[in-house]
Amino acid sequence: MKKAKIIFWITTIIIFLFEGVMPALTSQSEMAKEGIRHLGYPQYFMNALVVFKILGVLALIIPQVSHRIKEWAYAGFLFDFIFASISHFAVDGVGFEAFFPLIFIVILGLSYIYYHKIERYKNIAL
Repeated sequence: MKKAKIIFWITTIIIFLFEGVMPALTSQSEMAKEGIRHLGYPQYFMNALVVFKILGVLALIIPQVSHRIKEWAYAGFLFDFIFASISHFAVDGVGFEAFFPLIFIVILGLSYIYYHKIERYKNIAL
């Protein structure tokens, strides 16, 4: 059980930092604005994306959030990573930018798997 909690928290904190803290701190930088323009998205899309990313990571980090909301947050991040990869493939072709989000799908998947292992253990202990 201790191993499951450690893996869950390490992977979840990586998602928290990459999808919550980093966008919150850098979303209004010129580099971020140019990146979103480069992919062909309007500025307001980035603003909405940052808000939903912050809400999503809070849902994953806060233990009191319902399981249903956590499931939606995991699904939202999965879609985010898939579509980020597709966007980079379409605009930039095959390259590191296109594969980078796929790495985070693996990290997100580990977080999801170990979240359920911890929950299953809690239910057995009751």
